[in-house]
Amino acid sequence: MLPRPYSLLFAALAATLATTACAQTTAAAPTLPAVKPAAISNALPAPAVDPLLPRVRAAIDAAERGPFDAGQYADIARHPLYGWVEYASLRRNIDSVNNGQAQDFLNRRGNEASGDAFRDIWLAATARREDWAAFTAAWTPKNSSGKDRSVSLRCAELNARQALGKADAQWTKDAQVIWRSSGKSLPDSCDAPFAVLAAQGGLSPELRWERIDAAAAEWQPAVMRAAARGLPADQLAQANDYASFLDNVNERALAWPKTERSRKIASYGLAKLAKAQPASAEAQLPKYAAALAFSDEDRGRVLYQTALWSVASYDAQSARRLNAVPEVAYDERLHEWRAREAMSRSDWAGALAAIRKMGAKQRDESRWEYFEARLSEMAGDKASAARLYRESAKNADFHGFLSSDRLGLPYTLCPVQPKDSVAAKAAIARDPILLRAMGLFQIERAAWAIREWDDALTHYDDTQRRIAIEVAQSYNWFDRAVFSLNKTPNEQRMYYLRFPLHHGDTIRRESARNGIDPAWVAAEIRAESIFNPTARSGANAMGLMQVLPGTGAQVAKSLGLPWGGAASLYDSDTNIILGTAYLRQLLDKYGGQPYFAMAGYNAGPAPLGRWQSQRPGMDPDFWIETISYKETREYVARVLAFSVLYDWRLNGDALKVSDRMRGINNTARKSFTCPASAATATAPLPAETD
Repeated sequence: MLPRPYSLLFAALAATLATTACAQTTAAAPTLPAVKPAAISNALPAPAVDPLLPRVRAAIDAAERGPFDAGQYADIARHPLYGWVEYASLRRNIDSVNNGQAQDFLNRRGNEASGDAFRDIWLAATARREDWAAFTAAWTPKNSSGKDRSVSLRCAELNARQALGKADAQWTKDAQVIWRSSGKSLPDSCDAPFAVLAAQGGLSPELRWERIDAAAAEWQPAVMRAAARGLPADQLAQANDYASFLDNVNERALAWPKTERSRKIASYGLAKLAKAQPASAEAQLPKYAAALAFSDEDRGRVLYQTALWSVASYDAQSARRLNAVPEVAYDERLHEWRAREAMSRSDWAGALAAIRKMGAKQRDESRWEYFEARLSEMAGDKASAARLYRESAKNADFHGFLSSDRLGLPYTLCPVQPKDSVAAKAAIARDPILLRAMGLFQIERAAWAIREWDDALTHYDDTQRRIAIEVAQSYNWFDRAVFSLNKTPNEQRMYYLRFPLHHGDTIRRESARNGIDPAWVAAEIRAESIFNPTARSGANAMGLMQVLPGTGAQVAKSLGLPWGGAASLYDSDTNIILGTAYLRQLLDKYGGQPYFAMAGYNAGPAPLGRWQSQRPGMDPDFWIETISYKETREYVARVLAFSVLYDWRLNGDALKVSDRMRGINNTARKSFTCPASAATATAPLPAETD
């Protein structure tokens, strides 16, 4: 089954999923104006259907199969997307494209995303055949989105300049910048300019050691050896011995010169060992520390890794190893793990002490304000707990909502819905670049659509960028709001854009059939695919709810439904039917506890079983925080927060998150307010990236 287009269902979904208003929050709640979801103002209408898009899709497919007969598609030669048809044809035969063909296309399309995409592959092709004149004629240092060309192409450009006799002082500086840019392996295209740089005396021993040091910090012994070539013999031997230590910790290091470099590289080698063998690294550390006079920072570098790779699985040695790490080596990541490790053992005093050792910025995050409050409350310090809960409750995230529940307060939500003129919206909606992006999205050329989108955004101010996101949503391209609304605090509060509603009839029907809150189903879709019916993960999870084909087949069988194969998961109705039924199965399997079902949905049954056996009977908030997989830990918190926001969008109030995560749905619901103290705060939902 192929995906099919859907119209926007914002108003329809709110109407079909609305429920009878339930009781308000407790009498102790302040009497602030309730924040109710509003109708979408000045919403863009669904765009007109472009009748030529099927022909464009067919032309691109034909061009990719080749050979391509442009005459058969003369009717679309003037279509805005025809540049991508040409690109597809040229890309298929890139190594046989001649300079005239390439230059003609770049002259016509060079300022468009299709021309820039071609420029990338053309530059690579001319570099392969060492046609440096053609390479130079096509070269631009940045792409159409304003980003630097890849390191591989930048090194090819150095080759071109050198071959054309332009290896001047600026060439040397440019090559040295790339040499210094990373301690990791660089592309093969960099080998030739670095050889020239070395021959011209541009790679001094100091520069070589600079890269060796950077490579050691990245645990890259092969890069260390490559950078060392060209050093004087005695320095070369020492550099290679340093590299050998990172490959395999050995006692030759005990005789190394007692220099800062020796200490650092020895600590890098032991830290690398600690990732795989914490006990071995810990046991060997003292002799190297004594021989080379390690500083606390050097020791901490090793002990950090020893502790980290123990605590990630809550090893029995975790607490001891965490306590052995010098405070100078602690960063936010290890501070978090120290608190979680204590929580995992129900060492509440230790967890509270760990949080109070965090830096002010980290401690002020709503997560840690909540847990500091929770632990203070358990310790009998109700005044501190109330103060911290109030601070956390200003945030519209999982821990902010939990804090509101502890205080009996409404949820804080300060939505922003800017109003723009019809003319401003119409102008953006007509932008040729944006229209090309929308057309490519409609024919499922996502990577090309994103290139056009990124190009368009380089021309927009903040208001125009937001309007472009509204245009994208009118085409059912919802993830642009997630990936492109991240520049200002106000943009994080544009919940109408960041939390779209779609496929309402199916969500309502399947939620009712399976006895599941529709806000939870919408939240799962938002977390899994951002309402993209053709989404596919690296693990082959497919469609709106990211259902694995094996899971889809199993659920279809249990429901007595015909299984249409993996491709059927790209049909939105099918995906929601199977995904929602699977949630029901998980909920039943795990005792009606949604937080277990969410963790199982993300991580699978084996890790979930391990976490349940490790911490039986633990309160849900602490259990979620001590999930050892960062992805799953954040996922469960995110889905619970998203469920509250979708409940608000659908119904104007919400089930308490502290009840929601336990599967309790018959208690008083919560209203939403926007206190003045929260109206200017940054919404703290986890950042999301493209």
